[in-house]
Order: sequence, then structure tokens, then C-alpha cells
Amino acid sequence: MKKLFGILVAALVSISTYAQFPAGGMKMQDPMKGHVFGKVIDEAGKPVEFATVIIMKSVLDSASKQPKDVVVKAITSEMNGDFDFSELPVFGKLKLKVSSIGFVTTDFAVEFEKPKMDGFAPPKPGQQPDPAMMAKMMAAFEKDMGNLNLPSDSKVLDAVTVTAQKALLEMDIDKKIFNVEKNIVTAGGTAVDVMRNIPSLQVDIDGNVKLRNAAPTLFIDGRPTTLSYDQIPADAIEKVEVITNPSAKYDASGSMAGILNIVLKKNKKSGYNGMVNLGGDRIGGGNLMTNFNVRQGKVNFSVMGMGMRMRNNVTGNSDRFSTIGGITSSTIQDISSKTTGLMGFGRVGLDYYLSNRTSLSIGGIFGGGKFTPKEDILITNTVNDVVSLSNRLSNSTRQFKPKGLQLGFKHSFPKAGEELTMDLNYFGGSNLNDATYNTNYLNSAGQISGVRIQKNTGDGGNRFMTIQTDYVRPLKNEGNLEMGLRAQINTLTNQNDNTLKALGSDTFVNIPSASTNYTSNNNVYAAYISVSGKVGSLFSYKTGLRAESSAYDGKLLNTKEVFTNTYPLSLFPSVFLSKNLTKTDQMQLSVTRRVNRPNFFQLIPFIDYSDSLNITKGNANLVPEFTTSGEISYSKTKGTGTFLTSVYYKHTNNLITRYLSQEINPISGRLDLINTYINANSSDNYGAEITYTNKIKKWWDITANINFYNSKINTENVENSTQQGALWTTFGKLNNNFSLKNKWVIQLSGDYQGKSNMPVSQGQSFGPPMSQAQSSSQGYIEPFYGVDVAVKKTFMKNDVASLTLSANDIFRTRGNTQVSYGEGFTQSYYRLNNPQMVKLNFSFRFGQMDAKMFKKNNNGSSMEGMQMQ
Repeated sequence: MKKLFGILVAALVSISTYAQFPAGGMKMQDPMKGHVFGKVIDEAGKPVEFATVIIMKSVLDSASKQPKDVVVKAITSEMNGDFDFSELPVFGKLKLKVSSIGFVTTDFAVEFEKPKMDGFAPPKPGQQPDPAMMAKMMAAFEKDMGNLNLPSDSKVLDAVTVTAQKALLEMDIDKKIFNVEKNIVTAGGTAVDVMRNIPSLQVDIDGNVKLRNAAPTLFIDGRPTTLSYDQIPADAIEKVEVITNPSAKYDASGSMAGILNIVLKKNKKSGYNGMVNLGGDRIGGGNLMTNFNVRQGKVNFSVMGMGMRMRNNVTGNSDRFSTIGGITSSTIQDISSKTTGLMGFGRVGLDYYLSNRTSLSIGGIFGGGKFTPKEDILITNTVNDVVSLSNRLSNSTRQFKPKGLQLGFKHSFPKAGEELTMDLNYFGGSNLNDATYNTNYLNSAGQISGVRIQKNTGDGGNRFMTIQTDYVRPLKNEGNLEMGLRAQINTLTNQNDNTLKALGSDTFVNIPSASTNYTSNNNVYAAYISVSGKVGSLFSYKTGLRAESSAYDGKLLNTKEVFTNTYPLSLFPSVFLSKNLTKTDQMQLSVTRRVNRPNFFQLIPFIDYSDSLNITKGNANLVPEFTTSGEISYSKTKGTGTFLTSVYYKHTNNLITRYLSQEINPISGRLDLINTYINANSSDNYGAEITYTNKIKKWWDITANINFYNSKINTENVENSTQQGALWTTFGKLNNNFSLKNKWVIQLSGDYQGKSNMPVSQGQSFGPPMSQAQSSSQGYIEPFYGVDVAVKKTFMKNDVASLTLSANDIFRTRGNTQVSYGEGFTQSYYRLNNPQMVKLNFSFRFGQMDAKMFKKNNNGSSMEGMQMQ
């Protein structure tokens, strides 16, 4: 029998590259490679996640002539406890060594059973083995270890104290990951505060986020969202992924600045845990947030709720000078505004594990808010040396109700790393607005000589739905094949009516030219394929190709005009290369192509006079813009320090940008600035960025970022255009954390923005309500800087409670000055928002976890979540 077994093995080896299963059409696994799989469980029969599983082989030591164990392969178990080894030797003595924090390290013998060959004859010379024998041989090389029981180590559980944390910065081949859970300056704030502390990101006075001087697309948990940064609580954010050059997996259409993906906190532990945060600020704002998570057996449930009492104070001024047709005029404004409001946000999630390999998830996002902005503007108009005074008082109410639904399906195949996911995501919401603008005309004595009143009421809604499926299959050389389909359906509605009681009149008259009523639909369909892997020890790669087409239609409800457009199928390649120069040095290169198509709001040739300080107009002649981006990065790790530098370049043809011109305002009858969109000839952005993180001392760690870049928008194709030339700009951030005695922590951070071109904004918003019209191709922002500080004290048993005192813009230096100029006009606009804001925040954590909370793998930065949070 042994002779027959040996003959069969030799025959199988000789034909293994040609052998196939009968009628199955699938290649047989290499018969000299074993396959071992199973599941790690605890004494209660629950899966042990992230356990270290090592397969070892006994060999003869050539020096000592004694047997010794050598490591063949090592992996960690999945969240469901599964492990899977392939391409293992089938001869020799093998064993599994399984370990995890809180458990006794245990060995399990691995033996491939020799198949019984009764009834089979060995093949004759030149004859292939019987297929039935081959199948039986292959089955012998498959070893299902079943459920491996790992005993608990009560002594270890009693003694262990884990303090390791995630690295502040993690690198992936196509993104940078910033872990923000420990950032104390943002306690009690929103995602705007978080972004202000992320290297590479710029945040202006209105909370608009820029990445390399352009607005990125916002994702939540890997999917687009209708939420804005100020609607997401900072305490709900686990990490932020900065994707400067999105791969073929992501939408080709959208922002040219890349993607910011906010990953929300999720429960990773068995048992239950939660947190309560309560805080307030010096001008009457407040926040309350609570979350609760429970994980047991096949179910993981989480719920989070947040409420905020908003208070916002802004002071500023604006100066505009123009000369048209021999008439010289100026408008000088002193501005003071206050906003009060309430906002609520909630999230509910449920994961259910149908089996060890299949899970379903459902999540819901809901919320609402009401804001009441009030503004007081003193206006001085001078026309040919004739001065007139007026005072505009604005009272507005804005309400919004966002909502979302997420459905997910995930199936992991027996082959490690192979999985299929399907997702349906819906985000939508409704909004209401009601505003009254009272303009009091004043005589030389400062008394009211007349009043004009404008009323603006409206409502709207949006629905954003994506349906997506993705498949991942592991390849040789640590590679993956990824492919997917995606449909994105977006619907937008708006009803807005304006009435005016003119100077000297007693009745309100509807103004059709200041009423914006429309509906629009925008659909995008896409498919992608991506292949990644390694070329020996030379480099890693990830290449992809995305095919995408879209169509939109819209209707102006007042005039019944209909606008439609269909964009043909376009291809968008992406290439990412990564080379490990040494164990601590790495080079990366990426090249991608993207598109930005004009939306309905940008295209409709309708002039919106609803706000005389922010008059907008669409342009029906806009065409899509295409952008090619390239980036080269070098990173080096030494000890606790990480150094990352990047050089990047981006060229865009037919850039869609805002542009200021002058037209007669039918409400006021005077010449006003009109903010519209144009296709600039092109734009170029290039620069270099350096990021450095390190633990200087045991008690001091820093994160530093500096970015030198040049940007220019070419508007030579626009008649009589006046444009800002190419401009070199410096942007920098520095964040220090000091861990002192007795559980005190101090965080000191600052940022500096040099003179820069105005960012290109490609959304439908022209800025905050009642802001001044500005153009990204006709102006610049003057330099500014800001410094923030926070102090945190942790107390109570197990450090479950903490108190944080923070102060933002402590020197009142984050004022924002925007300068615009064009044919016949110049304009300067300055604002300062909530300087020297002081916040006090209290946090309390609670929970009861079983031993599984300690079952994280113990390598480096992967030990987050092992302390109670």
C-alpha cells in the first residue's frame, strides 16, 4: 500500500499543472501543497477574533542533530474566528500554535491522513492515474481542524493592562489615515473642528474644508452623504481617511480635490459599553452626546444620539469700488451677525451574522435642526461724491431634516480574502427657509426716511441613493482582483418665492426674477475593475479602469423650461505603484484621471436675486472638465517617527469656476455684481507637502505639516477677463500633545495660511447666507493664522471620566479677508468668526465586557480598543 501511495504521489506531481477535476473545469490544487482550515472558539463556544495562529513544522537541526520547530506560516483569525492556510507541506510533522491575550497558548497537531487505496492499481509506465484516485488523493491533503477550543487564562486577564494606541498617521497605497479618537481640542465640537486638526486640510471661517486649495467630496463610512461637516459630531468620529488621488474604485465624477472619508466609531467588543458627553461654551452654546453599544453572539447593536445648542457670532466689513460709464461709486458695509439654533443627530446600527461567513447590516441616520441667523449691516453708498446711508436688518429661519438608510450584505468565501459585498445607501432630507430683509434708508441726521422690505420663503429636498456591489478575489503575490458595479441616483427639488414691498409702497409684490423653483435628476452609472499585487521584491502595484456615464434632466417650474443632457461613456484609468526601498523607507507613485460635469444649478440661465449681496446666475454653455493628477510620495519610519513628503501636480481642462460680472439688479435698479459659472481655459496646481509625526519624549508627541503650492486659473478665453496670476502659497500646521503626571494632558496646536488664490468651489452653494459674492479666478485670500489650546484631566477608577477645557483662536487672528477684482471693480471682504471660543466638556464612559475585549492581535498599532472606551 505504501508503494502504491508513493507511486501515486510521484505521478500526481508530474502532471499537477495539467490535471483537472472531471467535468468541473477547475484546476486541481498542487498535490504537494496542503490546505488547513478551522475556527478558533473560547470555552463558551464563541468565536475568538484576531487570535494569532501559527503553523509550524518539525525539522532536524543540522548543527545539534535534534528536531526543532520552524514557522511555516502565521495569520490572525477573522472576526468570526475562522483561519485558513494553503500551500502547506504535506509530509513531515506539523502543528498549530494558537494564542491570544487572555487565553492559554495551545498547540494542536496537524496530520494529513493517507487515503485508503484498496481497489486501486498503480498506473503503468506512461499512463495517467485514475481520476477517481486523484480526487481521493486531493481530499487527503485537505484538513478541516474543526472548532479549536482556546482555554481562558484568568491570571493574565486579572493582570493585563493595555495602553497601546493606534498611530496618529497610517499609510495605505492609495490613502492616508489619521486616527482622531484622542484629539482633545475637538471635544464637544463638530467635524469642522476635527478637520481643522487634520494635516493637509485647510478650514476657512465658514467651516468650508479645502484639500490643496479645493473642496473635497465628503464620504461617511465609504459612501457619499448629504450631511455637512457641521452636522457631524466630533465625538462620533474614529478616523479620517484623506484620499488625494482616488482610484478607479471611487466615482470619477465629483470634486477634483479628492475624497475625505469619515469613519464613525463602531463597537468592537463583546458585552456592552457606552459614553456620555456634556459640554458648553462661553457664549451659551452647549452639547450633549450619548452612545450605547452591545455585542453578543450573532448580533452587534449600536445607537448614538447627539444634541447641540448653537451660538455663532460674526463681525466684519466690506468695501467695494467701481467705475462704469464714467460713474464712480463705492459701497462700504459694517457687518454684525448672530446665529442661534438647535441641532440633533442620531444613528442606529445592527449587524447580524447569518453564519461564520455571511453577515447582514442595517443602519439608519436621522436628525434635524433649526437655525435663526440675524444680521445687521450699516451700508454707506457713494455715487459721484453723493453719499447715502442705509441699514439692512435680516431675520431668517432655516430648518433641515437629514435622514439616511444603509443596507449591507457581506459573504466571505472559504478562500481567505475572497468576499462579495452588496450595499444600498440612501441619504436625503428636507429643508425650510423663511427670511425677512428690512432696509431702512437714513437721512443725514441718521433718522429713517423710508423702508423697503423683502421676504423670502421656500422649501426643498434632496434624495441621494447609491446601489453598489463589489467582489474581491485574492491573487498570487499578495494581490487582489477587485471589480464592482454602481448606480447613483440624485433628485433635487427647490421652491423659493420672493416678495417685495418697495420704498413708499404699502403692498408686497411677487418678484418672479427673484423666485427660484425647479426640480432636477442626476444619474450616474459605473463599473470598475482593479488589479493589485507584487512584482517579486521590486514593487507593489494597483491598477484600475473605471467606465462611467451620466445623464441629468431639470425643469424650471415658473417658466416650464426643461434642460437635459446625457454624457457618453468615458474611461478613467488609475495607476498606483509602491516600492519598499528598505524596511523603513517607501516610495509611492499615483496617476489618475477624473471628470467634473456641470450640475443643473450651474447650467440653468436663471438669475437669482433673492439676496442682493449674493446674486447668482447659471450658464447653459458649460461643458465637463477633465483632470489628470499625479503624485509621488516618500515615507520613512524611524523609531516612533514617521516622515512623509509628497510632490503633486494637477492639470484641468475647461475648469468650471465662478466668475463675477456686473449687471442691472431689477429689484434695486442699480448695477450689481453677478456671480456665475464659466469654463476657464485650464488650471494648474502643483506643490510639495511634508508631514511628520513623532513621539519626541514619552510625554510629548507632535504632528507637523507644511505645504508649498502654486495655483493658477487661466481665463484667457473669457473676453475682457481680469485674473489673478500664478501664486505661490505656504500652508502649515503643528499639533503638540503633552502627557503630564497625574493623568493631565495638554494639547497645543496652530496653523498658518499664506496669501492664496481663492479655492475652486464646484457645488451649488456660493457661500454662507448673506455673504459677499466672490470668484475663485479673480481674487485672493490674505494671510492669517490661529492658535488653539486644550487641557484634559482624566479621573475615577479605570479612567472612565474626563474633563476637557479648550480655547480656539486665542489671539483673535483667524480673520478672513477676501479680495476680488474685475473689469471696473475691486472688492474686499473681512470677517471674524467666534474668536477666543472657550469650551468645557465632561465625558463619562461605562461598560461591561467579557474576555473577548482582550482578543486583539498584539502587533504594534493594531491594539486599539483594548482599553475601555
